[in-house]
Amino acid sequence: MYIGVDIGTGSARACLMDESGLIRSVTSHPILRFNPKQDFINQSSVDIWNAVCFCVKHVIADSRISPEEVKGIAFDATCSLIATAGPASDETLPVGPNFSNTVEDVILWMDHRAHLETEKIKATKHPLLKYVGGQMSIEMEIPKILWLKSHMPEELFAKAHFYDLSDWLTMRATGVNARSFCSVACKQGYVPHGVDGSKTGWNPEFLTSIGLQDLVDNNFAKMGGVAKENGVYHSAGEVVGNLSERAALELGLTTSTVVGSGVIDAYSGWIGTVAAKTPELSEHPVSSRLAAVAGTSTCHIVQSRDPIFVPGVWGPYRDVLVPGMWCAEGGQSTTGELINFVVTNHPAYPELVSVADAQEINIYEHLNNTLETMRITSNLPSIYHLIKDLFWYGDLYGNRSPIADPDMRGSVVGISMDVSLNDLAKQYLGVLEFVCQQQRQIIEAMNNRGHEITTIYLSGGQCRNKVLTELMATCAGMPVIIPHYIDSAVVLGTAMLAARAAHPDKSLWEIMSQYSNEGKIVYPLETPSVNALLKAKYTVMLDQADRQIEYRARIKAALEK
Repeated sequence: MYIGVDIGTGSARACLMDESGLIRSVTSHPILRFNPKQDFINQSSVDIWNAVCFCVKHVIADSRISPEEVKGIAFDATCSLIATAGPASDETLPVGPNFSNTVEDVILWMDHRAHLETEKIKATKHPLLKYVGGQMSIEMEIPKILWLKSHMPEELFAKAHFYDLSDWLTMRATGVNARSFCSVACKQGYVPHGVDGSKTGWNPEFLTSIGLQDLVDNNFAKMGGVAKENGVYHSAGEVVGNLSERAALELGLTTSTVVGSGVIDAYSGWIGTVAAKTPELSEHPVSSRLAAVAGTSTCHIVQSRDPIFVPGVWGPYRDVLVPGMWCAEGGQSTTGELINFVVTNHPAYPELVSVADAQEINIYEHLNNTLETMRITSNLPSIYHLIKDLFWYGDLYGNRSPIADPDMRGSVVGISMDVSLNDLAKQYLGVLEFVCQQQRQIIEAMNNRGHEITTIYLSGGQCRNKVLTELMATCAGMPVIIPHYIDSAVVLGTAMLAARAAHPDKSLWEIMSQYSNEGKIVYPLETPSVNALLKAKYTVMLDQADRQIEYRARIKAALEK
């Protein structure tokens, strides 16, 4: 048996996978989120670890197995930042803005406090930034550390050692001070040895230029050190060590359980989906398979043999999943959160909930049914014709890819004074269309630079939405694969990392192929009028983005003048 643990934005989950790749049990537990100020979002490491322990104990009890049967465990998490008082230290440090509040010691990935720091890093135009799409995102960890350097009490920052959340969980479980290539390369500016002449992984010139000389001192000890000198780094699923006695007791396991190196949650989505068994697409190479890991946000991950640089797309990153291979990561800052925001803030939302409850269906199923009824009543060829004159641009929380601009915001053309349930259905469809059109934009940006993406492997609850998956396939012009375990693809991928650690003689791809199950294929619509409509509206969406940038530039110039 193998256990994967996933820490998302709002909950912890654990799944127990058996030797045939079937999930024997999966459970979740909510985790706290604090919003002390606008753009500040914190969490608690104690709360997260307690949730982990609850979930692991639950899946063991629910599966009615003995702890000795669990041969491996691994962790994935959001790319959130945590600081400790030293290497492998149990003491964590507060992250502000109130530094006397020791409960809040994790800066969540979606925290946007480091806006000025992000601009400062961008202004350096350092060559290192080409590995993060040309500029660091406000969601990455170096801007957050730079903010802490300016605001954390000096004595705290002086002793702080910084960890990505998944690496901290691995350390908390083993007592071993190790880092994953996934965490440090994807979010902390680490460039693996040998890439562009890198000798240590860390770039002292870059860190010093932005005011983080502290991270250079003592051979980069604050960030994990230098491999084979004062630091240890692993690719996905490589053995970190066994559970410590303390962690084994807290988790309800034994010290014979081996711990595999973890990854950022989106990368577990790649692991848990792209090896899905689909005979019709079995000849598609791994490099053509895009993992779209959808939740609050959506990450788009593809692997390649050679480095491919795409403006506005993070990476390429070497070694983060498979040694010697490269990964690129596009992303949308809000997808699930955007859909939820628009639906729940519409005046007709209470009516939607009431009607859906009466019919004993979820609200999105009712919205889809409403759209189909409206289509029939209006005698239209598709539901998409209902919103032919509604143009949604949905970067309400900034743009991650490919524009890479945290100041981007939303705009809607074609709204009226209608506040009915029918209007809510149209606004909802407009948002779905934006999400899918922007994903097409990201894929095109990647393919235009050398990737060869031909298939989307989707994971998350969005897989259940037939309108969304059909629209996604049609906008992109390629099939969408729905995994066997829709809601558990990410945590299943992490269980595969646990199996990889328990079977170190096997490659990650061998493990993925062995434990993946059959997927379902959603093909693009081949209706000419729908394709023509969506193609035309795609050009409008691109224009909306360009116009917003132009408008902001006009206002800036006017105010400066």
